[in-house]
Amino acid sequence: MPNWTTRPETADDIPAVRDIVLAAFPTEREAEIVDALRADPEAWIDGLSVIATAPDGTPVGHALLTRCHVDGAPALALAPCAVLPSAQRTGAGSAAVRAALDAARARGEENLVLVLGHADYYPRFGFTPASRFGVRPPFEVPDEAMMALVLDDTRPVPSGTIRYPAAFGV
Repeated sequence: MPNWTTRPETADDIPAVRDIVLAAFPTEREAEIVDALRADPEAWIDGLSVIATAPDGTPVGHALLTRCHVDGAPALALAPCAVLPSAQRTGAGSAAVRAALDAARARGEENLVLVLGHADYYPRFGFTPASRFGVRPPFEVPDEAMMALVLDDTRPVPSGTIRYPAAFGV
C-alpha cells in the first residue's frame, strides 16, 4: 500500500478535488455541493478541506469538514469524502479523514463531528450512532447511518436536530 501524504487543500488543488469527487460519485451533485460549500463563508473552514496525495504528489483523496449546527450550537459535518476509483481501498480515504479530524482537534474546532455514511466504514474513526448523543438529522435515515464523533470528551456535546449548510439542500 502506498504511503499517503495528507495536507490542507490549496487554491491550486480545487480542480483536482473536483475531479476526485466527480470520479468517486455517479452524479455531479457532490462536486456541486463542495463548490457551494467553498463559496459559503458560514460553512467553509480554511484548513479543514484535506487531500491525500500519492507518492508523486498527485491528489487522489479528499475529506471535507464544514460548519453545521445542532439546535443552534456549532458542529462539523464530514461530507463528502471521495477517492479516485484507482486509489480506492488503499487507505487514501482513511488518511484524508484522519488528517481532517486531527486538523479539527488541533484547531480546537467544534466538539461534534457528524457524518451520514456507511456504518461499516466510519466506526474505524470512532464514529457511533448520533442518536446516542441525542442528535438526529432533519430527514429519515437508518439510525446506524447517521453517526457522530466527539473530538474531546471533556467538552460539552450539543443535542437536537442537525441544520446543514444550504449547499446540502436539506
